Amino acid sequence: MTFLISLQTQLWSIYDLGGPVVAILIGLSVVSLSVILWKLWQFMTLGVGQHREIKRAITNWDHGQRDEAKHTLLQSRNAVAISLIRGDITAQKSRIEADISAHLARLESGFRILDSIAQIAPLLGLFGTVLGMIDAFQALQDAGASVDPSLLAGGIWVALLTTAAGLAVAMPTSLALTYFDSRVAAERTLAETAIEARFTPLSLKPEQNVA
Repeated sequence: MTFLISLQTQLWSIYDLGGPVVAILIGLSVVSLSVILWKLWQFMTLGVGQHREIKRAITNWDHGQRDEAKHTLLQSRNAVAISLIRGDITAQKSRIEADISAHLARLESGFRILDSIAQIAPLLGLFGTVLGMIDAFQALQDAGASVDPSLLAGGIWVALLTTAAGLAVAMPTSLALTYFDSRVAAERTLAETAIEARFTPLSLKPEQNVA
């Protein structure tokens, strides 16, 4: 309880310094962290990055070992493996491709939110800085002849706080988005290779390819 009260006090002090812009940035940081944690949980649940069994299945297909490939894929937690073993040998390639495309689209859900936060957070920080500078110079003008340099310095310090807050939100969000995007790209490349291996194994001649 004491921790919550202390946290609330700190948040209010930050709000008093940076104004509504900092409050918005705090809200964006909460949204960003929530999406990142959700994506980490989703990737772990769907077995993203667990490619060992799929790569072994590709080798099995290339050697004409279809039963071994299916048995290997059954041991995988990766959702791509489930799509690859769906149906029998005559399963339509386009249907499997559609299933995997839907899976990849599900993995990419939430990326636009992270991308938007990464782009808008620095702009919000800059906007807050501009507003703070306006207030600082207005206070300097109102002071007239009795100008206190510390008044201007304090106003600039408060104004730059919003820029720092915007960058603090944008940088980790951008790094997380890059990480997730690279993982999905790896899943897509492996899925395309696996589909081709299932329907066009290297061990078969073109006229022997499975329809």
